[in-house]
Amino acid sequence: MESVSTINWPLFYANNLSDTLKKLKITAVDRTDDSLEGCLDCLLQALAQNNMETSEKIQGSGILQLFASLLVPQSSCTAKVANIIAEIAKNEFMRIPCVDAGLISPLVQLLNSKDQEVLLQTGRALGNICYDSHEGRSAVDQAGGAQIVIDHLRSLCSKTDPANEKLLTVFCGMLMNYSNENDSLQAQLINMGVIPTLVKLLGIHCQNAALTEMCLVAFGNLAELESSKEQFASTNIAEELVKLFKKQIDHDKREMVFEVLAPLAENDAIKLQLVEAGLVECLLEIVQQKVDSDKEEDIAELKTASDLMVLLLLGDESMQKLFEGGKGNVFQRVLSWIPSNNHQLQLAGALAIANFARNDGNCIHMVDNGIVEKLMDLLDRHVEDGNVTVQHAALSALRNLAIPVVNKAKMLSAGVTEAVLKFLKSEMPPVQFKLLGTLRMLIDAQAEAAEQLGKNVKLVERLVEWCEAKDHAGVMGESNRLLSALIRHSKSKDVIKTIVQSGGIKHLVTMATSEHVIMQNEALVALALIAALELGTAEKDLESAKLVQILHTLLADERSAPEIKYNSMVLICALMGSESLHKEVQDLAFLDVVSKLRSHENKSVAQQASLTEQRLAVES
Repeated sequence: MESVSTINWPLFYANNLSDTLKKLKITAVDRTDDSLEGCLDCLLQALAQNNMETSEKIQGSGILQLFASLLVPQSSCTAKVANIIAEIAKNEFMRIPCVDAGLISPLVQLLNSKDQEVLLQTGRALGNICYDSHEGRSAVDQAGGAQIVIDHLRSLCSKTDPANEKLLTVFCGMLMNYSNENDSLQAQLINMGVIPTLVKLLGIHCQNAALTEMCLVAFGNLAELESSKEQFASTNIAEELVKLFKKQIDHDKREMVFEVLAPLAENDAIKLQLVEAGLVECLLEIVQQKVDSDKEEDIAELKTASDLMVLLLLGDESMQKLFEGGKGNVFQRVLSWIPSNNHQLQLAGALAIANFARNDGNCIHMVDNGIVEKLMDLLDRHVEDGNVTVQHAALSALRNLAIPVVNKAKMLSAGVTEAVLKFLKSEMPPVQFKLLGTLRMLIDAQAEAAEQLGKNVKLVERLVEWCEAKDHAGVMGESNRLLSALIRHSKSKDVIKTIVQSGGIKHLVTMATSEHVIMQNEALVALALIAALELGTAEKDLESAKLVQILHTLLADERSAPEIKYNSMVLICALMGSESLHKEVQDLAFLDVVSKLRSHENKSVAQQASLTEQRLAVES
């Protein structure tokens, strides 16, 4: 039987391609459209078979520069040339050569064409050249391409035929590639008014999956920029996204919507719009559907939905709307999350309560309706090897609830201090921080509770230890403030003795030099009480902490606030009862500093300066 010769395809392809490129060089100059079209078809075929290799050959042949002259509106081949550029620009190594060959300016000019195919291929070419390419974006920016594309989106927005939707999708994609992860280009698009246009597109074309997806990705990019939020807030984006969200059955599609909702929901006006558009009901439904599932994607979606729910409650108006006087369905549903066995829901529930507890009315209502017991039960479940984020969230909620005066006694008698003290052994700074804040709120103006806590040696020793937590400024600050609060609210000698024995005095003296006036003041008031009630016990510690020198500095410093000057002088007078401290006061010539303060603009400071001066003069 006769043998059949086989064609060597790669060789045939390479020879054929070389011939085509040579022929193209000639026909491009002659502009004979028919033979030009044949060459372009061959190139497109070759690109379809092996894009990378063909692109390398095109680059090597020096034909790219010729393409610029072929991108003319009148030619029947223009769309094919743009298509070839779009195909070769899929390769990263071809994007800069396309820019260097001067293709951007003629491509941008073609955006003014009336031919739909030319517009489509031009949009693709520019989009691909811009993808991850600083040079591509710069060239399109300089040629003014973005504005023309946005104008097209506006004028074509309401046409829903398939060809037009395809073009809109390409244009959206082009703008996305143009501005992705580039703040200044995103800001440029926002200033050109792209946001209202995209929102309108989403509303009209919500049946078209590809276009919808493209709009969502564009929103996701733009929503990260702070300047975009106001523009988004002036559109009906919330309504459109919620409508879209309700239609999605597929997990991945819902996730795409979530990725846009999360950055947008950071804006308070949009939070309220999302609540009014019914997003919360959708989120609650997802939580209900996914709560018992152990599938990874369901667990992730439950987290996203409950996190977003908490985020919506960070806005004052949206939070109050959902609270509905504590009778609202949403508030009740969130309450039911706290006793659940799902850590993510416990966390979201506690954070939601902390967010609802942002005004006195809500706090009082919640405490009167048994929320404290629910939170204490939750904390109890997380004492031993508990979930740190849940501990932190539950303590945050209790701290907020303890702010209104009428709640303090109720919470103290419910046993909140005992529940909170179980976490004294925690080594986690966020938990330590909230624990300290909760105790400080609870004992505010509650003398008995302050005395009881202030005599708790374990607590005071832990506070003194945390006063040295230099790596955790928050914990350090709160520990100092609680030490001071125990003295200020209890006015108890026993509490002062406990703090002296535990080595707390030096920290209160250091606190008097804090950069925060409120902390300086709290320290000075506590030190004045120590000097008035237990000077003998604290004398040595006050001396070694160099209190007198610090007070001299505070009084001499013009930047010290009036209340700091006032309380420093009160403290100086109280220290005169100690022989050694009195001597220090005399040695430092306080009279000079104090007499200057008699003419201070603040009446209380001037008055206290006169009294202090008399005292110093008598005692000298």
